[in-house]
Order: sequence, then structure tokens, then C-alpha cells
Amino acid sequence: MSTWLYLTPEGFNDLDGICPVRYWSDEGSERSCPLSEAGNALSGVGVQLILPMELCSWLRSEPWPGRRTPRAQVLAYAVEEQLSEDLDQLHLAIGKPDRERRFPLLIISKPTLLGILDAFQRAGIQVIDVWVDADRLPTDRPYGVWWSGRWMLGGSIEGRLALSEQALDVMRHRLPIDIRWRDERSDDCPGLSALLSASNRDSINLMQGEFRPSRQGWLWGRLLLAMMGGFLLSWGFSLARAQHLESLAGQLYEQSLQRFHSLYPDQTRVVDLSAQLKALQGNAAEERGPMSALLQVAEQVVGGSGVQVQRAEFSATEGWTLSLNAGSFDALERLQERGVESGLPVRLEGASKSRDGVKALLTLQGGAK
Repeated sequence: MSTWLYLTPEGFNDLDGICPVRYWSDEGSERSCPLSEAGNALSGVGVQLILPMELCSWLRSEPWPGRRTPRAQVLAYAVEEQLSEDLDQLHLAIGKPDRERRFPLLIISKPTLLGILDAFQRAGIQVIDVWVDADRLPTDRPYGVWWSGRWMLGGSIEGRLALSEQALDVMRHRLPIDIRWRDERSDDCPGLSALLSASNRDSINLMQGEFRPSRQGWLWGRLLLAMMGGFLLSWGFSLARAQHLESLAGQLYEQSLQRFHSLYPDQTRVVDLSAQLKALQGNAAEERGPMSALLQVAEQVVGGSGVQVQRAEFSATEGWTLSLNAGSFDALERLQERGVESGLPVRLEGASKSRDGVKALLTLQGGAK
């Protein structure tokens, strides 16, 4: 539900607490009273303010090229010749273009609009939007309405005017023949205030440009709420992820503990699983030392050389001794070269010719290392 407040033509010349206004709501009756009394009744209520046409000028631009809506300053320069005041002192509000891309404009003095808004603020009235009475008439047909002591012309007429009885008589012959006349003085036309507050998408709101209500506080509030929501969401996600990882870690530890007991059943007491496992694996590596050395010789020296190993013996003092059988002395020389390239402490000796080829001994010194 909207609350409407009308600044009467006789009230704007003296914007003090006693200037007459009229206010009503979409569901309530109309009331006339001084501005101060309206301020007390409408305190804390967002108000749709309607100004008399006498405060404004209305005109329409020439057909505008392109599809984009021009800025008010651009349109101001386009209609500058039709304006009688300095552009810097005027506020232009733009309406919707017609089929020919002509833009309607409401023009009001900036100091006048600032003074009105300041007076209503002092009265404790919160103004949300600002309209003009003749521009609020329905646009389905031409309208001539007697309202607040003068005639308003608008609707589908190419203009917005406020005229006295005498001025209307002069212009009557130029008005459309299908104009609809409404007179609030007549008993059969009550409630004309509803005509001004009815939905009208073509009406121009003066609260544009520099007079647009500041939304900085609202934007900061939304921004803070968004930041807080993001923080809570991130914190909740991190907490859930930490709990999930903690649960996985517990499961992995239990699995590791079961595996440890299966590998080392004699380790009945576990204090530090990682340290105990490293110690046990170190001991196993020391036990596997000689075999590891033999495997290195088999892979890096003997493997792929064409030399056969007849027998391998291990001595704690001498290391590994391998009895070899080669096809020729050249094969033994190549084996010697592979031993040098591998960097292993191998020594080839005792080579002798036999009926099966060439026999020799390969010694791996310090085989236990």
C-alpha cells in the first residue's frame, strides 16, 4: 500500500509548516491539512510526493537515433533552445520514448526541488518518489481534470499543462474532441485523487540523476551480509572437511595398526607406530644387506654380459665370490669394464682356459654393505 501526498499550487510559494497539502493512501480517504500536521501523521512512512504542474515544464524531444536511451545531459543540449534558464540550474527527468523515439522530459529548477525536499525532510516526511499531477493522468486518452483550483491537461495530449478557467476557454478549440473532462467540484466525480495515484508506467519520476535516493547504506548492508555469509560458509566447509579428514586419519591408523600386528606379531605393545616401524625395517635392511649386494652385481655387472655364474659363496670377511664361465677372454674383459662402470668394488681374477671356455672368479669386496 502506497501513501500519496500532494503539494497544492497555493502551498509551494511558502514552504513552511502551515502550507496546505493533501494526502491519502490507496485504501484510505483523502485529507487536507497543513504540512506540519501531515508530518505528524506520516512520520516514518515512505511517501509518494505529487507536485503541481506549475512548478515544471514539459516537452518532447525530436526523434532520437539509435536504441540506447540518451543521458539527461545529452538531451538537455538537444532541447537547450526551448529552455529559458541556464542548464546548470535545471533538473531534467526523462520518460519513456514513443514509437518515433521521441523522449518526454519534465524540467524543474534544481533549487526549487531541493527546497521542497528539504522542507518535507524538516517536517519529518520521508519522500520516496516525486511526480507531477498533470503527468499522472492516464494515457489511454486525452484528459482535462479540474483539480485543486485549476484545470490540468494531460493523458494522450501532446503536452502537460495547468490552466485557469479563462486560459482554458482560449485553448478549448485546439483540444481533441474526444477529451474526457473530470471535475472534482461535481458530485458525480468523487475521488479524483485515485486517478492520480493509479498505476501509470508512462509517468515520469523526478527522482533521477543527482536526486536519485542514495543506496549506499543499503549496499553496504548487503555487502556486509554477503561477507558474513561467505565467512560462515567457508568456516562451516573447513570444519566439515577437518572432521572428515580426522575420521579418515583414524581409519587409516587402525588399518595401519592391524597391518603392523600382522607383520610383526611379537610387537604386542605399540607406543609410536612410525618410529617402531622404521626401527624394524632398518634391522630388516641390515639383514638383507649381503643379498642386496649380490643382486646389484647380478643386475649391473653380470646381467646381459653373456657370462654364466656357476657358483656363489659368501664370506663375512671377504664378501661374495662368484665362479664364472665365459666364452672368451674378451667377454671377461667386457665384464671387467662393466664392473668399473657400475662403481661396485668388484675384482676379477684367476682367469684360465678350460675345455668349456674360460673360467674366472669375481669377488665383491665388502659384500655385506
